[in-house]
Amino acid sequence: MTVTTYQPGEIQGLIEIQASKCKGCDACLKFCPTNAIEGASGAVHSINKEKCLSCGQCLINCPFGAITETHSALKTVIEKLANKDVKVVGIIAPAVRVAIGEEFGLSAGELVTGKLYGAMNQAGFKIFDCNFAADLTIMEEGSEFIHRLHANVQEKSNAGALPQFTSCCPGWVRYLETNYPSLLPHLSTAKSPQQMAGTVAKTYGAKVYNMQPENIFTVAVMPCTSKKLEASRPEFNSAWKYHQDQGANVPSYQDVDAVLTTREMAQLLHLLDIDLANTAEFEGDSLFSEYTGAGTIFGTTGGVMEAALRTAHKVLTGEEMAKLEFEPVRGLAGVKAASVTLFDKELSQNVTLNVAVVHDMGNNVEPILRDVMAGISPYHFIEVMNCAGGCVNGGGQPIDGNGSSWIGNI
Repeated sequence: MTVTTYQPGEIQGLIEIQASKCKGCDACLKFCPTNAIEGASGAVHSINKEKCLSCGQCLINCPFGAITETHSALKTVIEKLANKDVKVVGIIAPAVRVAIGEEFGLSAGELVTGKLYGAMNQAGFKIFDCNFAADLTIMEEGSEFIHRLHANVQEKSNAGALPQFTSCCPGWVRYLETNYPSLLPHLSTAKSPQQMAGTVAKTYGAKVYNMQPENIFTVAVMPCTSKKLEASRPEFNSAWKYHQDQGANVPSYQDVDAVLTTREMAQLLHLLDIDLANTAEFEGDSLFSEYTGAGTIFGTTGGVMEAALRTAHKVLTGEEMAKLEFEPVRGLAGVKAASVTLFDKELSQNVTLNVAVVHDMGNNVEPILRDVMAGISPYHFIEVMNCAGGCVNGGGQPIDGNGSSWIGNI
């Protein structure tokens, strides 16, 4: 039997090098976090799918456009939009709204939330902003961290492992699973915002949309190719399990039925002759379009940690942070560290939280993990994002074409 790093049903080999276009220039090697790209310099390269995280960093940084995705749900999504018996829910990640405008002649980085809502509404989507789910994630992840912190301070037998790692980035989760499985107890048990959104859309959302959950088709619009792999994980069918427990008897379905990258959503709108640049703004059609600033900053390095610290401060002290912007975890240093001392009402003592933020994972995470394994890590909470800069520079974003999305790797 062949040993594989994939579960049954997961998308394998999502990122592929086209031999006819590859020049063997080695540019992609600088961006692969797991050394999954094989082949001598000057020769055609290939990707070892067992090592690959499906992060797509090689794809967006290939100067010859030789790297592509093997899986696209674009045709399926268009077919579902045309089916009047199906409610198609579009789950929009925060990093998408500052990038998709480039595909319609708008300025790079222009925030087009209202126009994107409008264009997707015109296409037939119900709007579910993933920022709403990011707010849920940070409440879950933050509460879990506080539980672990208190349990460890009180030396309880069921205290979870510290430091706690964030669990939002599927490339990072797969990296930990395949390279450091002994550290998995440190990973937060909270689902990513994408997966929470899919579950909510098919449980509570079934009531909001007045639709049977099996007739709700969830489409995540993401800046990340690895989100396609995440959505295919067989354990992510929580909504189906919930409804089965409530007496339903239908074939299993995933919480997130399809994932489109930012590029693919632009393609879809072009195919439907919808010009986002000239689309009237739309405010959304339900509570799922409401969110806080904490959810919005999830798309950049340090954003999850900053949101977590806001939550922890409120829960532990009973008060909001005097200044919501937490500058020490912002910026583009590969590893950022900070300490926060606050009074914990439950413990009746001051506690100092040591946190770290890691991005551009392949170049920066190993020393952090070695310290955790050795039991000498000074941190209590660590955010990890695979892509340099965070999700905003994900493998599903518009491709600049100059051969590098991150000058630090040149």
